[in-house]
Amino acid sequence: MKKFDLPYFLNLLPLMIKYVTVTFKMSILSLGFGLFLAIIIALIVHMKVKVMYPIAKMWVSFFRGTPLIAQLFFLYFGLVQIFPSLKGIDAFTAVVIGLSFNASAYMAETLRAAIGSVDKGQMEACLSVGMSYMQAMRRIILPQAARVAIPPLSNSFIDIIKGSSLAFTLGVTEIMAVAQSEGASSYRFLESFTAVILLYWIIISIFSYIQKILEKKMNESY
Repeated sequence: MKKFDLPYFLNLLPLMIKYVTVTFKMSILSLGFGLFLAIIIALIVHMKVKVMYPIAKMWVSFFRGTPLIAQLFFLYFGLVQIFPSLKGIDAFTAVVIGLSFNASAYMAETLRAAIGSVDKGQMEACLSVGMSYMQAMRRIILPQAARVAIPPLSNSFIDIIKGSSLAFTLGVTEIMAVAQSEGASSYRFLESFTAVILLYWIIISIFSYIQKILEKKMNESY
């Protein structure tokens, strides 16, 4: 029975930390694109826009109801057979798109619920003084909804970071890919995956701490 190789484990950490930037880049891009889509979807659902409403509901249902890894494989390996022009897409881009689509479904529901939590009388008051629907949303409703949505949206970002660990299945070299590669080459899987799980734990703990500070500051401002 092999003993835990501490020096090997300690040597792995700097190697993995070099690829933390890849994980962050994927996660931040996915959050940005996903949030943009989520706002559009939430508004479509809230306004019950004809034609777009059932499409938005189906989008949310599909991406919430299927595994992320299946979505990534479908996007990267499956759609190419239908749309040959997608052959030029690289794995990093495919992961960002997949994570964005997946996150948008969850964040759209978060935003929809947050918008719904704002008193309907405020929208009516805005419309009565001559504001358009979009002006009322931008100036009055969304700022209040943001306070309610920040905690679950922060959790969505944490889920995106964890979901980015699946990028190695498409060939992207990031933290998880390094752990898999090093473990396979040295047969030191325990040390490799202990390092990767510890690194993810530290990253998530830091963002969870930032989330708590952000929530506290937002509560103090109201």
